[in-house]
Amino acid sequence: MSALPDDTRAWLAATGFTVRDEAMWRMALTHGSTGETDNYERLEWLGDRVLGLSISHWLFASSDASEGQLAQRLNALVSRDTCSCIARDIGVPAHVRLGKQARDDGAHDSDNVLGDVMEALLGANFLDAGFEPTRELVHLLWQSALEGRRGRSKHPKAALQEWAAGNRRKPPEYALLDRTGPDHRARFTVQVRIAGVGESEGTAGSKQAAETEAAKAFMERYG
Repeated sequence: MSALPDDTRAWLAATGFTVRDEAMWRMALTHGSTGETDNYERLEWLGDRVLGLSISHWLFASSDASEGQLAQRLNALVSRDTCSCIARDIGVPAHVRLGKQARDDGAHDSDNVLGDVMEALLGANFLDAGFEPTRELVHLLWQSALEGRRGRSKHPKAALQEWAAGNRRKPPEYALLDRTGPDHRARFTVQVRIAGVGESEGTAGSKQAAETEAAKAFMERYG
């Protein structure tokens, strides 16, 4: 019996991942809320290192920037916001394995969960295919971000993260200001702040969407 649903395996292959050990790929998509000990945590740790080296190699080879500038760009490109945006780009939310409560709480659209799963998938690919194919896949999936073409309107949080790094500012800080309404029609208001620049607010039906709206408003005002 296959460890992966057919649609998940087909999605992974179509995205460019090399799937041999299905149990490992199942693990990469499994959140701890399922109660399973074989979850993505160890693979996420490995994938974080693979991603960092892949992006560092690209930056070093394609730019004569100083060490400080390279570090700033690297931090933006491997950030939680960028990883979660790319996870959404490729369709990760539909395939994450979550416990019922975590799914009901919206974990399938959590920046933390999606960022971690994205790194876990890179860790799994490294183990199944090796570093060179995984580095090439990182360059493909991160191409828009690497070339500075990630659209503000599509992914405002990633754009804001890079804007802050490029302008030698501290990373954006998000704070939940208000939550109103019943659970099935809740409204969240979030503030994003960058020290020394300013702040903006956004309101939406989920905390993550409100963060996106706040980042968009910030970029429109200060970017």
